[in-house]
Order: sequence, then C-alpha cells, then structure tokens
Amino acid sequence: MATSYDIPEVIDRREGPYGEVVLRRHGTLLQIIANGCFLMDTSDGRSERLLVDAALDALDGRAAPSLLIGGLGVGFSLAHAAGGPGWGRISVVERERAVIDWHREGPLAELSSRALADPRTEIVEADLISYVNETSATYDALCLDIDNGPGWTVTEGNDGLYSAAGLASCARMLRPGGVLAVWSAQPSPEFEGSLWNAGFQRVRTEEIPVARGVPDVVHLAVRPG
Repeated sequence: MATSYDIPEVIDRREGPYGEVVLRRHGTLLQIIANGCFLMDTSDGRSERLLVDAALDALDGRAAPSLLIGGLGVGFSLAHAAGGPGWGRISVVERERAVIDWHREGPLAELSSRALADPRTEIVEADLISYVNETSATYDALCLDIDNGPGWTVTEGNDGLYSAAGLASCARMLRPGGVLAVWSAQPSPEFEGSLWNAGFQRVRTEEIPVARGVPDVVHLAVRPG
C-alpha cells in the first residue's frame, strides 16, 4: 500500500504560454513536470556540473569568460557556475515565469539564492530559441539544457535549435574560439555530424555515468578562432 511518502505532493501548478508546469515534492526531492512530462529533479546534479565544467575547460584558460545557460531548471548549472571564480558574466535564459519565481521566492531558492545574489548573474525571461535568433549579445560559452536531447525535445518548436539554422545562430552568438555545450539524455552521432557540418571544430561527446541504462552525455563543439 502506498504511503504519503510515495505520493508526490504538488507545491505549485501554473498554466504558462507553453502549457502546464508543476513543481512537486517527492520525499526529499523537488521535481519539475511540464505538460505531464518529468523534466528534472534535485537528486543529483552531476550532469549539470559537467556541462559547465566541460565548457570552461574547453576555453583553455580564457580570462573571466562570459557564459549563457539555456534553461534554469532546478538551478544546478547556475549554482555551480557561480560557485567559483572561473566565469565572468553569467546569463540564464528561462522561458517559464513559474520556474523563475520558484527560484526567487519559492522552494528552489535553497539551491540558487547565493547564485542569484552574485553580481555576475542575470536572469533573462525569454524563449531560448527566440533569444538565440534575435539577440546581439555574444558569449564565450553556451551551455544548453532545455530538452532531453537533440532528438527528444520538450516542445516541438525546440527542434529548430538543433537544425543547421539554429546551430548557425549559436555560432553567431559565440566569440571566436567559444564553446557550445549541449546536454543530452543519450549520445547522438547524428548531432555530432550536424555540429561538424555547421562549421564547429573539436567536436566531441563526454559521457556522464548513471546508475543504470544509457549514460547521459554532453556534446561539445568549438567555434573556429
């Protein structure tokens, strides 16, 4: 028989421009659900930390590089980036007002409050696809974690980010020698090919061990200098 511990508790439920988003508590974990699809929880964070660290390492010691994080999520990437002196300006693009609120004044603040108070940090409320296509800002690194991978998007419109046009926009946002890092729930040789075809160099995939099943990965690529 299920106990109260086994049944997730809904903390907040919002209807946003892209559908329903839910924050719930399951035992000690906080979980984000979008349109009934589990996105992420606070159980680990290894993937998000590797995403940020791999991008920084690929910049080969560049001083105070600027970072764009695509997707605030539960805040692991932001907290890790702001937790050390390696990065300069840190921008986070998040399209869901609910997620931003949960970090600023809700239960997720325990993970991100220090990072949000860091003067290097700014939160941009915007759809990442639109931001990538329209902004004139440039960065040394883009760390993208808005989907379960290039072939497993949360919403249909996100497909464009991984297309030739989307990757061209990402390259345009990067300074020479800048790094694109994309998290994925599974390896994608096809996406590696797309990165090469888009003109990126030093394309590689780093695996993130998981307890069982196919490893998570980070796809890395560098804009030519």
